[in-house]
Amino acid sequence: MRKNILTYLEDTALRLSDKLAFSTGKEGMTFGEVQRQAAAVGSALCRRGCSGEAAVILMDKHPRTVTAFFGVLYAGGMYVCLDEKMPDGRIGAILDNVKPRVLITDKKNEKRAQTLGVACVLLYDDIAAEPIDREALARVRGRQCDTDPIYIVFTSGSTGTPKGVVACHRSVIDYTEALTAALGFTEQTVFANQTPLYFDAPLKEIMPTLKLGATTYFVPKMLFSFPVRLIEYLNEYKINTVCWVVSALTQISSLGAFEAAKPHYLTKVAFGSEVFPRKQYDLWREALPNAEFFNLYGPTEATGMSCYWRADRSLGEEEPIPVGRPFDNTDVLLLTDGDCRAEQGESGEICLRGTCLTMGYYNDPERTAEVFVQNPLNPAYPELIYRTGDIGRYNERGELVFVCRKDSQIKHMGHRIELGEIETAALRCGGVSRACCVYDAEAKRIVLFAVGNTDTKALSAELAAYLPRYMLPAAVIPLETMPLTDNGKIDRRRLREAAGVL
Repeated sequence: MRKNILTYLEDTALRLSDKLAFSTGKEGMTFGEVQRQAAAVGSALCRRGCSGEAAVILMDKHPRTVTAFFGVLYAGGMYVCLDEKMPDGRIGAILDNVKPRVLITDKKNEKRAQTLGVACVLLYDDIAAEPIDREALARVRGRQCDTDPIYIVFTSGSTGTPKGVVACHRSVIDYTEALTAALGFTEQTVFANQTPLYFDAPLKEIMPTLKLGATTYFVPKMLFSFPVRLIEYLNEYKINTVCWVVSALTQISSLGAFEAAKPHYLTKVAFGSEVFPRKQYDLWREALPNAEFFNLYGPTEATGMSCYWRADRSLGEEEPIPVGRPFDNTDVLLLTDGDCRAEQGESGEICLRGTCLTMGYYNDPERTAEVFVQNPLNPAYPELIYRTGDIGRYNERGELVFVCRKDSQIKHMGHRIELGEIETAALRCGGVSRACCVYDAEAKRIVLFAVGNTDTKALSAELAAYLPRYMLPAAVIPLETMPLTDNGKIDRRRLREAAGVL
């Protein structure tokens, strides 16, 4: 039984030592180099008495950064990835929570790393060149269990305080096996990674790469502001698979990049994190008629993605894109407000159970207990489920469909309204490429923010053809670009703040 994700790396390095594993396009590392340098980093940490604990990594997005992750795992610890673009306040909150004794950095970020108050700051290039202590690494491995933690990923909490989600070897191994089987990745898969490394999202590329001996390119962030150049990058490195957030895909389709260039090698497109606007989804399907498309759904608290839908049929004009079915060894419970199982077609909160569940929030038992709860359908023995806060339902085909966030259901003018329904209507209007609806609770009004080439009065008039009067926004605010969080989702908090001062 596989109980440590490092065995993926070790098996592949033995089989494909000289094959390119990770690359920026300009600089890359083979599986053999990744394995040797990770073992050296792990040895260096053991040598300094830092095994079995959290280690912070502050490095540019690079194959060496991922290798540093594995080095921490060789020492039996868990990694916490920071980013050079993170504001000092957020880094400070993370360090206050984790209280690490060691930080690994690169030359570019060394000066900043020295100011963060971590006792032991190590340069990656130095420790990756140290000798490998195989006896020390063997002692660490001999003590390990598959429930040992491997990373802490910090997400933004509703209070603004970051929450550190802790995942273990077992949940990541099961995720890797299920994701690879469901999406059909192979040794010939060439990924283009889009997301920052300090989220859990890169697991979609990193772990199948280790398991199969595939290759992952880390796409420069600046290219996502230049869609045609981005497509050219995909073509230059013969990228055949992307697993991107919706905003990255719509950045290409909404700006008409397909009229100038097509990603010729792309055969598999997976998307998630937000609802894909149907107009943009259809543009992608039209541009790549022979590619496979997958909708992915899942929270960080369940090790990333938990459900998938393969686009093996055409959708009706008004039909939402399903999130489909859970991955192997994951179960979805749809629970009503009374914690009963929702009936067919009835909406309920999406709750997850299985080995996909992470271990909760680091140093935060209160917030952990709020959402990692006893399964109300099972009174016989302890069994945790995770309450996602998302509302879903099953369609007539038995496919799970995301409806809205629980906190996006509002009571307005005596009516219960789902803000997502207003957004869907806006995206059907001419010229609108992105839309987000928020509720200004103090002023008791609905505010719609829209990106696109359209007049606000014309948009309001067109919405009246789709929505009842009580659902019409009190204000329609045009935006040049939609504000996004670091992981590519619409920054609804910023929009709610903006709505409150209009």
